[in-house]
Amino acid sequence: MPRAKGERKLEILKALAEMLEAPRWAKITTAALAAKLDVSEAALYRHFASKAQMYEGLIEFIESSVFTLTNKITSEEAEAGGQAGKLVEMLLAFAEKNPGMVRVMTGDALVGEHERLQARMNQFYDRFEAALKQALRAAADGDAAGRAAMLLRYAIGSLHQYAKSGFAKKPTEGYAAQRGFLSA
Repeated sequence: MPRAKGERKLEILKALAEMLEAPRWAKITTAALAAKLDVSEAALYRHFASKAQMYEGLIEFIESSVFTLTNKITSEEAEAGGQAGKLVEMLLAFAEKNPGMVRVMTGDALVGEHERLQARMNQFYDRFEAALKQALRAAADGDAAGRAAMLLRYAIGSLHQYAKSGFAKKPTEGYAAQRGFLSA
């Protein structure tokens, strides 16, 4: 039975994300990815021109997922002050549910890959920080830029800790209590 258009592409991205979830992570080669999928490397290149394009596919998933949820939170959360905390919590929960993506979000998986990939993740964080600033400005929360930067650094640190612990130290663990300190 023939595959639906784009189905194989999604299978490749899913396999790549699964490989990134390994606690003892190592650089992923196209040969290893092809072996996991039981296809040839040429089959991978029929769907992606390069490994960098595969990582771009994962970054697109991260961007789409996080910013869809960001828009939902900012449109549904009535209390502007609560938006920033919910945005950080959402980012941490997304990471917890998608550990392979954390390797991309922290840049670990992008080491040695095309520099535009890390630049794109940097843009992702700039955009997320802008959403935090907007939420804090709407709440007339003093130094919105400084607080947004602090919240972003907290979130990125939580993601790094999650990855470095082999995905054992959950990023949402203790966030409810820490949220009070972050909003003080």
